[in-house]
Amino acid sequence: MIRHFLALEWKQYFRSSYWQKSIGLNLLLVFFALYFIVVFLMGGLALYPILKELYPDNDPFLLVNDFFFYWIIIDLLVRFFFQKLPVMSIKPLLTLPIKRSSILHFVLAKSAVSFLNLLPLFAAVPFAAVLVFEGYETVGVVAWVFLVLLVTLCINFLNFIIESLTAESELSFLPLILLTSALFALEYFGIVNFSQMVSAGFMSVVANPINVLVIVGLLIGLYSINYKILRGKLFLDSSLKSKVEEVKVADMAWTRRFGKMAPFMQLDLKLIWRNKRPRSSVFILVIGLLYGLFFYPQPMYSELPWIFPFIGIFVTGIFLINFGQFIPAWDSGYYKLLMSQNITYEDYLKSKFVLMALSVVALFVLSIPYVYFGWKILLAHFGAAVYNIGVNTHIMLFGGSFNRKKIDLNQRAAFNYQGTGAVQWIIGFPLMFLPMVIFAIAYYTINFEAGIAILVILGLLGMVFHQKLMKFITSKYQDSKYKMISAFSEDN
Repeated sequence: MIRHFLALEWKQYFRSSYWQKSIGLNLLLVFFALYFIVVFLMGGLALYPILKELYPDNDPFLLVNDFFFYWIIIDLLVRFFFQKLPVMSIKPLLTLPIKRSSILHFVLAKSAVSFLNLLPLFAAVPFAAVLVFEGYETVGVVAWVFLVLLVTLCINFLNFIIESLTAESELSFLPLILLTSALFALEYFGIVNFSQMVSAGFMSVVANPINVLVIVGLLIGLYSINYKILRGKLFLDSSLKSKVEEVKVADMAWTRRFGKMAPFMQLDLKLIWRNKRPRSSVFILVIGLLYGLFFYPQPMYSELPWIFPFIGIFVTGIFLINFGQFIPAWDSGYYKLLMSQNITYEDYLKSKFVLMALSVVALFVLSIPYVYFGWKILLAHFGAAVYNIGVNTHIMLFGGSFNRKKIDLNQRAAFNYQGTGAVQWIIGFPLMFLPMVIFAIAYYTINFEAGIAILVILGLLGMVFHQKLMKFITSKYQDSKYKMISAFSEDN
């Protein structure tokens, strides 16, 4: 059965519509994987002599064990934000004579052999080899490596439990942030010495390898909890259950002044308000609006005016960035129906443009209090807002013509990379860094005001040629129409 599952996974991966389009991205991921493997290997080999040189009076082995508490916290945070439980197309299998236990064990075992679980071994094994070479007991060192693997797997399954318990809340990351912050604070202020406790536990396994059975028991317990959670969701009708809620309907009469674009704007606003992922992204607006407070109060940044437009682009364009990067994937669930209607593609795209442009204006008005830190900052925000409306809105719409990944609107927004592809990463460079480079060149060759003037002129040119740009962008969407319909129809 495992062989059949592996064959299905292989076919699903290579037969998907976006496989060939993602070859470049996959090669890039392979490069990064090899890079981290080499870094961890070199780090594992060099760790002992480096620690011996820096702390000649301490045992490097004990020092490494003292840092395992911080490694556990960091690893858990990284996994929560970046690692998801590997999935299969399970529903078709539920109608076949296949045991549910086989499906669940395969999914959980698949998560256990992920790259994040194997990466620590590329540092632990070379470090252990150096320890044996330096005269440490071989049995204890081997038990230590096995313990590192077991702790890594425990973190892996603990992460999935935390995700399942917090998935329904919109600020799902908040409990874990509070918990890890509290543990770190207790350690930092010397209230509870967690690092010494963890180090003592590791050294007890080195001294008596039979103690590793405690971690084996913990791993079995976490695995069983994951199995039980998934077992409760493994039904054909699990996705059909829904809560009955009262829907508050707003007429949104103010949108009618936009003519033929009004129905599309109303659909977008209702989509944002009624669905979990787009609604959660609205909370990110507050973070974006307060982004400048991380920089402007600090004296060092007042001497770096070339960074002001970059902050302005982010502050006034946070909604443009979050909403625009997934156009038209927001509508992927009903894109086939939308494209079968008697509507023009240009009106559909113009409604997205107007919504993003209005958000930029609103966020600029709300960012006016930043004038407290200086008139140059307000001027930079104004130039960034005009540039966002005239240039970045068109860049977002053009980039959307290459989107091929479906979005689940019921998933959380924070650190959710479902639907994210190479397009979102590539488009970030002209979106964020190009205006900063343009401004920096003008600032160092002429002056601050000239840099702002160039950004404003570029934004105004984008507004002047808006109709021609929209016709070009519309033609790109029309060329990709059936490719998008095909890609959005896939479940994977």
